[in-house]
Amino acid sequence: MAMNERYEPQSIEQRWQSRWEGAGAFRAGRRPEVEKRYVLEMFPYPSGAMHMGHARVYTIGDALARYLRMRGYDVLHPIGFDALGLPAENAAIKDGRHPAERTRENIVAFRAEMKTLGYAFDWEREVVTADPSYYRWNQWFFLKMLERGIVYRREGKANWCTGCATVIANEQVVEDNRCERCGSPVVEKVIPEWAFRITAFAQDLLDGLDGLTEWPERIVTMQRNWIGKSVGAEVDFAVPGQEPIKVFTTRVDTIHGCTYVVLAPEHPLVERLTRPERQAEVRAFVERMRKTDAAERTGEAAPKEGVFTGARAVNPYTGEEVPVWIANFVLAEYGTGAVMSVPAHDQRDFEFARKYGLPIRVVIQPAKGERLPRGDALTEAYTADGVLEASGDATGLDSAAAREKLAAEAKARGFGQPTVRWHLRDWGFSRQRYWGTPIPVVYCPDHGVVPVPEDQLPVTLPAEALITGTGEPPLAKVPSFVNTTCPRCGGPARREVDTMDTFVDSSWYYARYLSPKDDTRPFDPAEAKRWLPVDVYVGGPEHAVMHLLYFRFWHRVMHRLGLVQEDEPVKRLVTQGIVNGPDGRKMSKRWGNVVAPGPIVARFGADTVRLFMLFAAPPEKDIDWSDEQVDGLFRFLSRVWRIFHARQECFRAPEAALAQAQGDFLELRRKTHRTIKRVTDGIQGDLKFNTSIAALMELVNALYALEPASEPDRAAVREALIAVATLLAPFAPHAAEELWHEVLGPAARDALLAEHPWPAFDPALVAADVVTIAVQVNGKLRGEVQAPVAAGEAEVRALAEGEERVRAHLDGKSVRKVVFVPKRLINFVVGG
Repeated sequence: MAMNERYEPQSIEQRWQSRWEGAGAFRAGRRPEVEKRYVLEMFPYPSGAMHMGHARVYTIGDALARYLRMRGYDVLHPIGFDALGLPAENAAIKDGRHPAERTRENIVAFRAEMKTLGYAFDWEREVVTADPSYYRWNQWFFLKMLERGIVYRREGKANWCTGCATVIANEQVVEDNRCERCGSPVVEKVIPEWAFRITAFAQDLLDGLDGLTEWPERIVTMQRNWIGKSVGAEVDFAVPGQEPIKVFTTRVDTIHGCTYVVLAPEHPLVERLTRPERQAEVRAFVERMRKTDAAERTGEAAPKEGVFTGARAVNPYTGEEVPVWIANFVLAEYGTGAVMSVPAHDQRDFEFARKYGLPIRVVIQPAKGERLPRGDALTEAYTADGVLEASGDATGLDSAAAREKLAAEAKARGFGQPTVRWHLRDWGFSRQRYWGTPIPVVYCPDHGVVPVPEDQLPVTLPAEALITGTGEPPLAKVPSFVNTTCPRCGGPARREVDTMDTFVDSSWYYARYLSPKDDTRPFDPAEAKRWLPVDVYVGGPEHAVMHLLYFRFWHRVMHRLGLVQEDEPVKRLVTQGIVNGPDGRKMSKRWGNVVAPGPIVARFGADTVRLFMLFAAPPEKDIDWSDEQVDGLFRFLSRVWRIFHARQECFRAPEAALAQAQGDFLELRRKTHRTIKRVTDGIQGDLKFNTSIAALMELVNALYALEPASEPDRAAVREALIAVATLLAPFAPHAAEELWHEVLGPAARDALLAEHPWPAFDPALVAADVVTIAVQVNGKLRGEVQAPVAAGEAEVRALAEGEERVRAHLDGKSVRKVVFVPKRLINFVVGG
């Protein structure tokens, strides 16, 4: 069949997608004898339609997976759907539909969109977290962790979203104390809840960050800060007639300079300590702070505000009484909710002291240089380490030694101890909603909390639940679900009506892909030994704290259970930037600037969409959707197509003729091999797909500049065409397959480019870089020659004298002088 003259992606893309699927080209495990690579993108949450942000993350991962498969690796590249959770339930309530029905429809649409883009997923491994066959294993993990004390029941303060009517994590509370999902106010509420003891893994999670050398540094830093290890001392400040105020400090070396103590407005001691004459002012301040967002209270630019309680506390090191204040910059959930304030050596304390006229006492002097003046003469706090003064027995010690001595003294004298504090809190994961994994316990009047036996899993969601988003949890409204029997005594019992946070589903899904149809265990440990850890994980930086921290925690739990062999789930993390709308703002229904993949694929083809996602910027950078750039990349693919069509006479050129290529066609061969190297380097290094595609564009331009006239010329062009098609395969796989088969013809009839080896470059052709050297006779340009970069005068002269046009101006004349400028020109000065 003759090659179509025009590039018409609609006529080829579905055909190649069917060929790939029929051949099982992307099934993992087909080559168990070779080295593996596990490429994973964060799976989508199908609460709505697929958008260009999804297209970007999956195109990045897909290009890498295709490349690695062509490099000879056994590649696992799976996909699934993160289908449970609040967004789907809220959307279903809004639409008046059951979340299961709505989610199923969204998944069907999502899956179809992904397939039109030609993603090289192993679809046989697809998982859907809303399926009981998946969330059964969430319940199994719960039971295993309950046995080991990693799961526990607690009464505690929680973030209650007034809109979602459920508990949300600290990380889901955003500006103005509002829910990141629905924007409703978040209030503090004391409720019973289930929690994972993630704090028991804090040190291990912190230490593990040192080994994540292939993660973006900013993500590692965010994790390190969220875990938040602080080494210091706990010290009790006695209050006459009351329990002591317990403070935590990392700078106990400055404690002799403490001139006041500050409590968080929410601290339980505030009400008891406050003197009667101060009660009204204190209560008004506490109420105002309760309504103020924590980030607003503690921000660097926030004004420092406080109220004196009228109480005094005793500094245990000096015996001095200091006033007790409450202030906006201290939060109950950090440290002990109380701080010792040393204004000479803490800038925040300094500003507060200046505002309210509190004493400032210098107790640390710089180890070198000019001494600090008296506290009342300071213009800012001195916060560095130094040498102690006016600090009792610790005077003269450097700060590090003083911290050790004073912490030991607190322990010896019984008013404190050396302490490590963590910012990390245990993960409260129970939610008062329907669309989540049921928690597998029952409440028995005689035996309390009783785990559901493993052979009774899964505990499934009842289809008939009344889902309103208000009132008691939906599962509590289904008597057939709630009323059950105790597995221990057979008596009447009630099921747990809370469900699990959707972050549970996404904490271990990568392991379920290894054996998704296994109904005897979460996954096969032998498969885990083969495939884990994930080699490359692609997703948005917005998941830097919650998902990735829980992800790492869960892997450690699986390690303790003997299911995996390593501590970390992922070697390399790639965080992609967002896709902004045509107006430069983040795509959002609110702005009306969302671009869906479907219409663009229908108009330009999947390969054009893929090229735009990869060419617009490196993966970590944001990109702006641009109709002009999309059109430009379609034109590029059309140019590629046209040069193949125009050079069909080269398709049958014998490979043996390559050795005779000369002049411009030898240079074409060199450019072809340099392009192979550049494209390979671009993918292998920092995934600079944009530079790889740019290199391909240059090679295509070079092809347009040449008109082959001989068999060696045509052989060089054929080599370049094959390289273009093969190198395009990760980026524009449908066009690449079609063009590759056009060039190879019957020889490739039953083969697939997707399974073909990646091209190798010839080091000699890459290394033997050439330059164009102008040849002059008596200062007039008479020709050009191609010479190796390192060529000397003798080599270049020989090439020039062999050039026909130059030789015509030299014949019969004597060469009086030769002027040679390396890499630029050679000039023959001749006489009659």
